[in-house]
Amino acid sequence: MKMFSGLVILGALLLAPVAANAQAAAEKGKMLYASGGVRLGSIYKVTADGSAQVILNGHLVTIPGATISAAEGKLQTSLTKTELTSTH
Repeated sequence: MKMFSGLVILGALLLAPVAANAQAAAEKGKMLYASGGVRLGSIYKVTADGSAQVILNGHLVTIPGATISAAEGKLQTSLTKTELTSTH
């Protein structure tokens, strides 16, 4: 039993940085860039599931959190601006 609880603790410690990084990816007020480095705008709101909301061309657009990552100190989505604005 002691070995099992030790493994659980070790697993939690190894996964903690991954979970923290995923939660820190989208942050209200931070600038968000599209694929290719195009500036989209600052994040208006972060939803409970980690998606970011940005106002683009007068529309509130939700960007899935799974597409957002930190690259070179900037928040970037793997989606292009065209992909994000084509639905509006």
